[in-house]
Amino acid sequence: MGDELADRLRSWVARADLADLLSGSERDLLLQTADELAGTCMDSAICHLDYQPRNWRIGEGFWAFDFEHMRRDARLRDFARLEFRHWQAAPQLREAFFTGYGNRLTDTEQRLLERFGAIEAVTAIVRGHHQGDLALSAHGRTVLSQLG
Repeated sequence: MGDELADRLRSWVARADLADLLSGSERDLLLQTADELAGTCMDSAICHLDYQPRNWRIGEGFWAFDFEHMRRDARLRDFARLEFRHWQAAPQLREAFFTGYGNRLTDTEQRLLERFGAIEAVTAIVRGHHQGDLALSAHGRTVLSQLG
């Protein structure tokens, strides 16, 4: 999985380069993260990859929907959107989530999740640029600044 994610990150960096969206130091940081992901052993699972509250329905049960991005990926990748889009602004939600989940992340898993921030950042920057979505672009910039 590590090599696949490294390649995916490098492809998003290439897309950002085509649109001239990154500084040299930002590009270097993202590529360094890709190098760190390459060869990293991680558990894989079928992942939603847009797992966040907008794709949940909670009532007399819990349902997730909008499976357009679903594929086999690193098991922890489903936590990346939560980590970088929701939990940092409201850390109590992170605590509540993992209480319900039943397991806490290990230190190794937390470091890996932080590496996934690079993918979150560059995809948000590129998609935000292409879609004219200033909020998404700003989100990507915020995450990228947290990585450095």
